[in-house]
Amino acid sequence: MSEQAVVLVVDDEHSIRDMLSSALQAVAYDVISCEDAEQALEMVQHKPADVAVVDVLLPGADGLQLCRQLQDKDGTEVILITGNDRRYSYADAAASGASDFILKPIKINELLLRVDKALAVRRTRASRDRLMDELRRLVITDGLTGLFNSRHFFERLEVELSRTVRYGRSLALLMLDVDRFKAFNDRFGHQEGDRALRAVADALTTGIRASDSAFRYGGEEFAVLLPETAADGAMLVARRLVEAVATRRFGPEGAAEAELTVSVGVAARRDGETSKDLLRRADEALYASKNAGRNRATLSDA
Repeated sequence: MSEQAVVLVVDDEHSIRDMLSSALQAVAYDVISCEDAEQALEMVQHKPADVAVVDVLLPGADGLQLCRQLQDKDGTEVILITGNDRRYSYADAAASGASDFILKPIKINELLLRVDKALAVRRTRASRDRLMDELRRLVITDGLTGLFNSRHFFERLEVELSRTVRYGRSLALLMLDVDRFKAFNDRFGHQEGDRALRAVADALTTGIRASDSAFRYGGEEFAVLLPETAADGAMLVARRLVEAVATRRFGPEGAAEAELTVSVGVAARRDGETSKDLLRRADEALYASKNAGRNRATLSDA
């Protein structure tokens, strides 16, 4: 939300609209003034409103409809106003998503208090949403590398597999393991080992597309999901990642240059194959890369 709150005023009575707009501008709100719902929706396309003060009786779409549209579009806090207390009630306002409901004639001090209250609710909701987003991110993220964690890997694997089956698309899986990582850790210590894992993770994220996903599978093992990718394309990505890691320098500054490499197993999903099958074949291909001398990618032919 911007530092200066944006308040939308919608009323078909020119005098009321001007009175409300002037009062709100006097306390430093950025005010958008409109006479009907159509104009209001057009205006908020360019400048979303934090709070809207909306007359229930409007030409065309009424205030209740506009309230729902503003809520759906931007989560705007809406204060409904009306001079007809028999036709509309607080229940009607609440059902439309409005945060408040006041009657005409409007007392300016009361309106300003209601707007302040609506803004406070909006700030609280925004803070809560940010917190929830951060908690969701932490739940699915590996704390060391910043990649997705193994729990999220299994969730995403099932989602991507279902999409592949439903739409008849391709899906490939890479399993990667850092070669001789224990020896590197023994030589340089766990702090340098952690730094090396972060560098490998960076090589993965910079070497794949935005639609792909990289995961820390566990320890020094990683996984990459490649939607819309067949075997040939997956091998190209795997070889690129092998080279990206092999050309990086690892180890502490001033020490003799240290090399780390990765071995990769590649499996492209086959018809009728489950996630367990796909994972098994990628793992077997990874071990084939290890047995063939490491620092390479192998495509599953099992």
